[in-house]
Amino acid sequence: MKKKDGKRNPRPSKDEYYLTIAKAVCLRSPCIRRQFGAIIVKEDTVVSSGYNGPARKVVNCSDVGCLKDELNLPHYSNYDSCIGVHAEENAVVNAARHGANVFGGTMYLYGQNFSDGSVAEAKPCDRCRRILINAGIKEVVTKKPDGSIVRLRVADWVQEDTENYLKRLREARRRKS
Repeated sequence: MKKKDGKRNPRPSKDEYYLTIAKAVCLRSPCIRRQFGAIIVKEDTVVSSGYNGPARKVVNCSDVGCLKDELNLPHYSNYDSCIGVHAEENAVVNAARHGANVFGGTMYLYGQNFSDGSVAEAKPCDRCRRILINAGIKEVVTKKPDGSIVRLRVADWVQEDTENYLKRLREARRRKS
């Protein structure tokens, strides 16, 4: 990184700094497909972290194998066929377990492919979006495979979720009649 005067600045941006911490968290994930790490930052302080993996004391895919792999299911689908709790969920749950306030915080979410460690697109699923809305997280910051940083406004998801639900409801009613 270079400063305006052209000299090297060894300090990463805040986004890069927090995404590097989220990357370290993702390395704890026992998932053998994709590993995700999430941290919640409030007032420039990390208040919680979480990674994707099974509930406490439940068997790990890394020990017994992956059902989604056995069924040849694509990424970002068939969540009921996965034993894992998502990184976003675990970060919120871990905050609650320790009494940390996440309201108004920013979540940094990092994903990587288990096979080669390359960056995987980290995008909260609908279930995680709803949890983040209810927890009061204001923004999610992720990194794309090309290295660019993406900022997602959680408030935008409220309208999207409403519109998607109403659309599905209309379609179901049309099929019924």
